[in-house]
Amino acid sequence: MIRFAVVSDIHGNIHALEQVTADIARRGITSIVNLGDHASGPLWPRETVDLLMTLSWVHIGGNHDRSLTHDDPGSMGPSDAYAHKLLEPRHLQWLKGLSPAMAWSHGILLCHGTPSDDMAYLADTVEHGRLRRATPGELTARVHDMEARVILCGHSHTPRVVHAANGMVIVNPGSVGLQAYRDDGSHPHVVECGSPHARYAIVTIDGDACSVDHVALPYDHHAAARQARKNGRPEWAAALETGYVDSGER
Repeated sequence: MIRFAVVSDIHGNIHALEQVTADIARRGITSIVNLGDHASGPLWPRETVDLLMTLSWVHIGGNHDRSLTHDDPGSMGPSDAYAHKLLEPRHLQWLKGLSPAMAWSHGILLCHGTPSDDMAYLADTVEHGRLRRATPGELTARVHDMEARVILCGHSHTPRVVHAANGMVIVNPGSVGLQAYRDDGSHPHVVECGSPHARYAIVTIDGDACSVDHVALPYDHHAAARQARKNGRPEWAAALETGYVDSGER
């Protein structure tokens, strides 16, 4: 039997990360997997990466980690640009050294988006400007050539457990640090978890059985929202306070 915690999408939210790490320790879990997007955002990128660099977790990189270490700072969006301004060369070097995906133990595959694309959703599909759970057919098409019994993914900030037709289990732990966002890319959509809780997952594999416990923790999200407002990002503040993109519409 193997039991471990899965975290993802911290986005510089040190307060949420500290609450999650304390809860994991309280449960006696010593094996932790981190699926990327560590620092990007108007919060505490330097403090967050400082803490992560001290933790003996299994870390991989996400799309924002790639942007921070490979893109021209002048072309970065505001979340990446803010983090890049505060991170030191040692932080960027650590982020740059993270693999985008990896085969772990017990037939487990780690990725941020999908194993081949850190910008794509695996367990979710964009439809009518929102995310919905991927259908069995969509999952089969996305994982048909992958050899794994469990895939751990992040990127969508949305907790999921879904089964592909071939029996593969796909787990998204949700986001530690940001519970709502608006994506204005080629397929504009919003993601809303509906509460400000910091999220992670606990996975237990015992023989052929895989069980998943999603955990939602309160933390000082008001402090995170104040930090976002101070740094000129009211939309982040609203998402951090409510888990919705625009709480005024609800």
